[in-house]
Amino acid sequence: MMKRLFYILFSAMAIVAASCSDDSFTTSRSQLLTFSTDTLKLDTLFSGVPSATSSFMVYNRGDKALRIRQARLEHGNQTGFRVNVDGVFLDNANGSQAQDFEIRKGDSIRVFVELTSFPTTTDSPQLVADNLVFALESGVEQKVNLTAYSWDALSLTNLRVGRDTLITSVKPIVVYGGIRVDSGAVLTIKSPAQLYFHDSAGIDVYGTLVVEGEKGNDVVMRGDRLDRMFDYLPYDRVSGQWKGIRLHSSSTANRLSYADIHSTDDAILCDSSAFDPGSHRLVVANSTIHNCKGYGIKAVNANISLVNCQLTNTLADCLAVEGGATAVTYCTVGQFYPFSADRGVAIRFGSLPLTGLRGSLTCINSVFTGYADDVVMGDSTLFDYQFFNSVLRTPSVADSVLLASRFHNVVFELPSDSIQGDRHFVSIDIDRQYYDFHLDSLSTLRGKALPLEAIIDDREGLPRGDTPDIGCFKSR
Repeated sequence: MMKRLFYILFSAMAIVAASCSDDSFTTSRSQLLTFSTDTLKLDTLFSGVPSATSSFMVYNRGDKALRIRQARLEHGNQTGFRVNVDGVFLDNANGSQAQDFEIRKGDSIRVFVELTSFPTTTDSPQLVADNLVFALESGVEQKVNLTAYSWDALSLTNLRVGRDTLITSVKPIVVYGGIRVDSGAVLTIKSPAQLYFHDSAGIDVYGTLVVEGEKGNDVVMRGDRLDRMFDYLPYDRVSGQWKGIRLHSSSTANRLSYADIHSTDDAILCDSSAFDPGSHRLVVANSTIHNCKGYGIKAVNANISLVNCQLTNTLADCLAVEGGATAVTYCTVGQFYPFSADRGVAIRFGSLPLTGLRGSLTCINSVFTGYADDVVMGDSTLFDYQFFNSVLRTPSVADSVLLASRFHNVVFELPSDSIQGDRHFVSIDIDRQYYDFHLDSLSTLRGKALPLEAIIDDREGLPRGDTPDIGCFKSR
């Protein structure tokens, strides 16, 4: 009785298993694969540098299983693409191909693609393309196009500058490990140079850094990721991609003009040193500092000048000064950092702790604004500060003596103002992390600046004569 029951159960299970598993394969030319994309785009990458891994799905939506007799790259190993199909690597030693894959009905497999492109011997990005061919048992061949752009670049690894050195190049320069400028040496970076820093790389300056861009042709310093975090978000718009610039205590006479520094940790840190009122440790003119995971500029006991600059979107303060002497002229300082609500302010100033040294700050024809109700933080203890003809997003000063002595023709911007904060500017697109700090046509900053000669004799980098708008010329 038990044996008979066992055979009945076994037979039933076999019938059920057979009915649930239709292993029959079709060679019909009408049943095809479908793909999650017809073209896989890997964006732009530097030649010789491996890309990030991308993937797509291959589906069998038919009612029979399909056999893929062969998966191969149409150009073999000549383009630099590397492919893994459902866990099987297309062996470059065997013509970049693999055989005998099966996809049951209603099932799918994933394909992974990477690229290390070959040098193109040109100065501009060049298209790299290949087709991944799926040859079915039926004889039908289906293709997915693989594309990327390859850009030849120069490479600098752990560069130590021990004597006066010039860096300039039409080709992009990828920096690994970082750059160190020794005490007594001058590193000059001139346009059309564009420096792409690998993760954790930056510039440590013990001597002098000179950046000489040109109007309409900035020296660009940014991270080296050319791909995207998401379809709508390039890594270039994500903060913290590289270390930034640090001016150590022995560093002096640093000058940056027409520089674009973005997506750093701290853009510029200026360490404390002996204060020299007769010479600048740092002059930044006609430049943009944007999207930092730390400070935009932090200067300790330093003599610095910022002229016609944009400092925007930092996790810490856009501009922080402790002691020393700071002059800010025709600058746009906007605190709209998107990645944390615990962001710093547009400007913070105060005395240098424990030293008793008096600091000073002079701001002329500049705007300090942001999301918060108050983005201007200062400590008047042992600190002299003056704001001339500027817009400050901070509560109005009630003390009439303080108002008369520190704030001259200043507009205190309030959240209730019809045009305030991000409404001054052309585009603040948080979703795409895209920011255009040109003044909007309706901005109240237009036509409100004093002519420069009325308040100061000379400032590097500014045009002479009437300059009607408050803020940075560069961002207009």
